[in-house]
Amino acid sequence: MTMTGKSLRKFLAEYKIVALLIVVALIWAFFAILTYDPEMGRSQFLTARNFSNLLRQMAITGMLASAMVFVIVAGEIDLSVGALLGLLGGIAAVLDVLLGWPLWATISTVLVLGVALGAFNGWLTAYLGIPSFIVTLGGQLVFRGIVLGIMGGVTIAPISPEFKYIGQGYLPGWLGNLCAIALFGVLILMTLRTRASKRKHNLQLLSSGMEVARLLGIGVLILGFILILNSYQGVPVPVLILLVILGVFTVIAKQTVFGRHIYAVGSNTEATRFSGVNVNFVKMAVFALMGLMAAVAGLTTTSRLAAGTPSAG
Repeated sequence: MTMTGKSLRKFLAEYKIVALLIVVALIWAFFAILTYDPEMGRSQFLTARNFSNLLRQMAITGMLASAMVFVIVAGEIDLSVGALLGLLGGIAAVLDVLLGWPLWATISTVLVLGVALGAFNGWLTAYLGIPSFIVTLGGQLVFRGIVLGIMGGVTIAPISPEFKYIGQGYLPGWLGNLCAIALFGVLILMTLRTRASKRKHNLQLLSSGMEVARLLGIGVLILGFILILNSYQGVPVPVLILLVILGVFTVIAKQTVFGRHIYAVGSNTEATRFSGVNVNFVKMAVFALMGLMAAVAGLTTTSRLAAGTPSAG
């Protein structure tokens, strides 16, 4: 192997996100070729409409994945998230359609139930010592049975227009642009804060030119993202919700004591316990966050489908 090949392999090993983006680009290119329409002179896959629909569908998975990262980092697993999503989405449909609850009450109730059920899984795992694989596998079956019971095995529809907006709505173009500007501003502030912290502790810094180039590259990506979505109908509301969730979870993971405790628990549970960290509480809190994200994803799923279905999740 040449030195160039070795350097490339080392680069891809160090920056795995680049390798992942290359694979995604190849997949997109493959489907772009398969869906090319000679009459229209373009691919049906590479359109703003399809990009928007893909992001809307991926947002629900992303909501679950954001919390699942913490569960896995803590050394546990949650197999019940799909069933919990279906249960909470079904409860939301029952409250909205059959009972006629206002939207704020429906959302609040579902979020509280999500946290409670997630925390219950965490309590069984952390405080009773039952393996999370067993707890959540059993929870999956229980949640499936409950949703079939409360919904009678039938789809419940139609949901209210306000509820539907959560999963099917779009941001106005001006609001999407404003969110993009705000996001870029936050990135600049975080970069300045990180550089100041590293300089204070005499840590290695990227050159100012490299830092500016990195920010400009991110800015171009954000601009392209917004322009593509605005060329269709705007930024889908579920995508905005996902971006907010990712931002919050990133801050939790990197800039909070709780985030450091999660990594410590997953790295060495006993050493973390001896250092004074309440390991059981950390694990239960992680499962509670997983339940919260299952609730958000369940609300979004029901809203996107405009109905509650017992097979969701």
